Amino acid sequence: MGNDPQPSARLKVKVVPGSSSDQIVGWLGDALKTKVAAPPEKGKANKAVIALVAERLGVAPGAVEIVAGHSTATKELSITGIEEDVVENLLG
Repeated sequence: MGNDPQPSARLKVKVVPGSSSDQIVGWLGDALKTKVAAPPEKGKANKAVIALVAERLGVAPGAVEIVAGHSTATKELSITGIEEDVVENLLG
């Protein structure tokens, strides 16, 4: 007992790479629209999205993982150490 699994959340993200700056734009339907300056090559934009979301949520970048959509604009993230409703509150 006492080995409760860590809370985790799923987050759908729409990524616009090659933007002028890294920013969270807001909700677009059920996905969080983000812009990153990094180009969509060699995983650079993916790393930038992970860093941006982790910073906004106050978790380590290692707690954010892309679980679907590695090479598409719409991605699904898994975030460990935080609950779904907290994610929604922090991302507003």
